[in-house]
Amino acid sequence: MARVRVRLGNWNRLNRKWEHRVSMMKTMVTQLLEKERIRTTLAKAKTLQRYVDKVVTLGKKGTRDAWIQARGIVRTDRELHKLFTQIALRYRERSGGFTRLVRAGWRERDAAPVAFIELVDRPGELRPAGPALQRVDPLSVRAWMQMQLGQTPREASPLLPTVVRQYLRDENRIRDRTNVPELGDG
Repeated sequence: MARVRVRLGNWNRLNRKWEHRVSMMKTMVTQLLEKERIRTTLAKAKTLQRYVDKVVTLGKKGTRDAWIQARGIVRTDRELHKLFTQIALRYRERSGGFTRLVRAGWRERDAAPVAFIELVDRPGELRPAGPALQRVDPLSVRAWMQMQLGQTPREASPLLPTVVRQYLRDENRIRDRTNVPELGDG
């Protein structure tokens, strides 16, 4: 009988058997939650990043089921408690990207690429996190562009479909609401 090769997708195998790889990732997740920055090889750090993002998402959920799932990954009760209290509160507004990889050169003995992996938005981080991106309403952008071009608000014709008339009303309302200074104003 032929052996069937199981595809793992994009998960890096790290030249280890499945049991060793999973055990190593669980230990590294626990260490990262404890110390909030660890130094490891680049391949391990990239794989660890995916695990940590999933665990932090479980911590943000805060449900009993999420606690049980996270308990299967995080090895110590102290880090599990920290995940569901401190870390969940720190990242309550952030929707993803809880970790940062910073390349740190090569290891001396085997020249393997080394990187720091750290949790973002914490004191003492290697590189400060950028501000969270704000979602921009496309109607406000269009109204601002029309105001810059000097165009007048479009009036909704009664012959237009209801959806288009509502869109034009919203666009005019947003333009009236926004007081955007001219580009030449300082």
